[in-house]
Amino acid sequence: MNPPLLVAVNSRFNHTSLSVRALSAYVNEKMPGSVRFAEYTISEPVFDILKDITASGAKLIMFSVYIWNCQIVYQLIAELKKLLPDCVIGAGGPEVSYNTDAVFKKVPELDFICSGEGEETLLKIVRDYYDGKISQLHSEDSSEGKVFYPEKLLQNLDSLPFPYPELKASSENEAEDFWGPKADSANRIFYYESSRGCPFSCSYCLSSLDKTVRFKSLNLVFDDLSVFLEKQVSLVKFVDRTFNINEKRYLKIWEFIRDNYNGKTCFHFEIAAEALSDTAISVLQTMPAGSVQLEIGIQTINPASLKAIGRNSDAEKLAAIIRKIPKFIHRHVDLIAGLPEDSLETFAESFNYAISLDADMLQLGFLKILAGTKMQVYADSHNYKKLSIPPYEVLSTPFMSWNDIVFLKDIENLLDVFYNSHHFYYTLKYLFTVKNEKPFSFFSDLVSYSRKKGFLESLHKEDFWFEVLYYYLNENSGTTACELLRFDFMCKEKHSGFPEWYKTQYDKNAHHKALMQHCDMTSTRLAYAYSGFDSFRLNPLTFVSEKTDVLFLYKNHAASLKTASADERNFIILSEESQ
Repeated sequence: MNPPLLVAVNSRFNHTSLSVRALSAYVNEKMPGSVRFAEYTISEPVFDILKDITASGAKLIMFSVYIWNCQIVYQLIAELKKLLPDCVIGAGGPEVSYNTDAVFKKVPELDFICSGEGEETLLKIVRDYYDGKISQLHSEDSSEGKVFYPEKLLQNLDSLPFPYPELKASSENEAEDFWGPKADSANRIFYYESSRGCPFSCSYCLSSLDKTVRFKSLNLVFDDLSVFLEKQVSLVKFVDRTFNINEKRYLKIWEFIRDNYNGKTCFHFEIAAEALSDTAISVLQTMPAGSVQLEIGIQTINPASLKAIGRNSDAEKLAAIIRKIPKFIHRHVDLIAGLPEDSLETFAESFNYAISLDADMLQLGFLKILAGTKMQVYADSHNYKKLSIPPYEVLSTPFMSWNDIVFLKDIENLLDVFYNSHHFYYTLKYLFTVKNEKPFSFFSDLVSYSRKKGFLESLHKEDFWFEVLYYYLNENSGTTACELLRFDFMCKEKHSGFPEWYKTQYDKNAHHKALMQHCDMTSTRLAYAYSGFDSFRLNPLTFVSEKTDVLFLYKNHAASLKTASADERNFIILSEESQ
């Protein structure tokens, strides 16, 4: 009898599916070799996925369904029933757990749904399968399937095996015997959970439905982290909904990472920054650069919105704590547009607040109205309009029109180009701190300018946006901002030539002198090829008006260059006044 097959369809090729791996590990520990899994991506042709799934010979196939993959999964289920009419097909995951009747109507080929946590439920289903009770899993008619609910939540997370046993394999042959595709430690993102449940009640989030917070024992967490560190996995993302709810526990995890850091593996955590104590900040200050990154959900600072969605937040306290987090730790902050009571004007305040935190990334998201959440009930009774297909994003609210949402989508695009790329860092820093321009006003004006010129109607390379910003600044902000834009342009990368807008002040003799002083000149050709030089009418670090020479050293090509003077941005300020 061929083993049942668990199927994941990931959003990107470098993702791993924690769900099918964790479920497979749990069931196979109880019933060795009893279930297998397969992974695909939403960009793969449906025909190719069908070909691979049918080749498995499985008579029981179960899909992991999320907001990002449900459309292709529903299509796969419908096509599989044509090809394998006697096959039993099930589904689980957040996209099908909380609106089962609607799912069965949309996908009548689906036989059953596992709602909620799946370990014990799947184990029972697999046992029934091997006991010859597979017919009991079939839906009784084509329009209404069966729903299997967990008898109880899994209280002991220590019973969850490590979901990536291929990393523990002592040999290639042992890894080959694994029950699914191996994950490449260098090129994949590995997801990991050390706890389940969430103590908060955010109305838009499915995690708020599970109030029972449960933890995996620290000694087992340390064993698992040791595997990631030993195998030099590039990125591990904790999926714990709020990682830092137990200070004594989470600080031990950070300290373990600090004390065992391998110089490569980065661990990503979603945290509630307002819960970080001075002790936690002190521990963060001892973390090696690159060992951790933090994602902080601000969502909004509008008091009315916070009350409506069931969140408590003190904007001043939150800002003070975020600013204490060491700059060498990557800080990612989130905002959500379209929340209750939030207009374009009040959202602008949250946007300006988030930019003022000088985070490494600002993610501007849009409210998703998910089945099973309190927000769905609120939206239905308050005339919200949303996409009827995933990702169920809001289209308009009583507080934001459709045109407002479209305008914020354009701001989101330019935010990624100009802020999240970090390639315009010094220009924006000057505009927002010295010129005191409000970030939301700046991006709003830039959107209007770009719309007028037709720049948002197609995709463009980044150098195009340098030119756009140069002419925009030249019209609106003066020569200082344009000089800083030249500096940002040079920081970005080595250029073989310069666009028309860039007015270089290059001096070859000064360039040579700087290379002699700061670099290994074993190869003059390589030294020139892997460096840049220009003069500016102001100091780009202090914004003081003074002639400033700068030597740029480009990390991607600087193997033959040796200097102790270049900072993390790969430039050296040469002018005597600045040294």
